[in-house]
Amino acid sequence: MAKSVEEVADAMYKLVKDADGLKKLKAMDLIKSMTELYGDEVDKKLCKSAIKELINSGKCVYTYFGGSYIELPHREGAAND
Repeated sequence: MAKSVEEVADAMYKLVKDADGLKKLKAMDLIKSMTELYGDEVDKKLCKSAIKELINSGKCVYTYFGGSYIELPHREGAAND
């Protein structure tokens, strides 16, 4: 049974959250992880849709530091009050 965009997005969010502060993940890292996890139930197009969902929802953001990475949004120092 094919996975939904929401299921894949949730799994990707968990990966990004677990890697936060330890490793920066690229979009291709997430796509590879999902194909390893779900096999034929996902394809590249579905994974890209899931990434788009994460970015559009504000759960994740693109950052650029010598390459494009997907990370959790950073909170500004004043926002921690």
